[in-house]
Amino acid sequence: MPEGDTVFQAAHRLRQALAGEIVTSFDLRVPQAATVDLRGDTVHDVIPRGKHLLHHIGSHTVHTHLKMEGLWHVYQPGEHWRRPAWKARAVIATPHWVTVGFDLGLVEVFPSSEDAERFAWLGPDLLGPDWDPELAVRNLAADPREIHVALLDQRNLAGLGNEYVNELCFIRGILPTTPTSEVDLPAAVRLASRLIIANRDRRNRVTTGDTRPGKTSWVFSRDGQRCLRCGTRIQRGKLGADPTALRDTYWCPNCQR
Repeated sequence: MPEGDTVFQAAHRLRQALAGEIVTSFDLRVPQAATVDLRGDTVHDVIPRGKHLLHHIGSHTVHTHLKMEGLWHVYQPGEHWRRPAWKARAVIATPHWVTVGFDLGLVEVFPSSEDAERFAWLGPDLLGPDWDPELAVRNLAADPREIHVALLDQRNLAGLGNEYVNELCFIRGILPTTPTSEVDLPAAVRLASRLIIANRDRRNRVTTGDTRPGKTSWVFSRDGQRCLRCGTRIQRGKLGADPTALRDTYWCPNCQR
């Protein structure tokens, strides 16, 4: 599942390829934006905002979200795409590069002047210039729900996905169901920042410090396997803000209490 560091890396690759270039091909394959044509405009930059990706082209913003399965590829002109063309939701090309967004969960275009208003709901971005750990702590402190749910809420802080939240709970020794009011929130926010910054430039995400296969995560997607710390079998459950937003939770019954 894409998280803030995945989007950060995608923005970096796209910015390197597109920034300063003139758009020669522009094709958004979603009904609400299919008629938009930004050919001839300049790509000013491509930036991440939490788990959102923003292309600034001419006076417009192309906003995409990877959701669960989306990703962006960068190709040279004429290079074979590594995914089927029918999965492409956005194609933005310049004389030197072709960038393709596959399986994107959201694609929309609007005037760049609306950026601030449209993303004002997001909390401080863990990998952004507006990162404010004190505000993130205050936001979480005002959230009465379970810590797993509160950390996933992008209104509290932007950039954490389900993998990071499960790993953070393990490292802090707390169950995902622990009420936020019972958690050392400044310590949790500091850890969240350290984890995502440590992985910001890594090809493969690591939260244990061990890059060997099968050793990179403490609990995430390891249900039924032995805890890397104590040997107890990892458990799995579901938790969410409501029944339509359930996410898998993973924990060690011995290390997290």
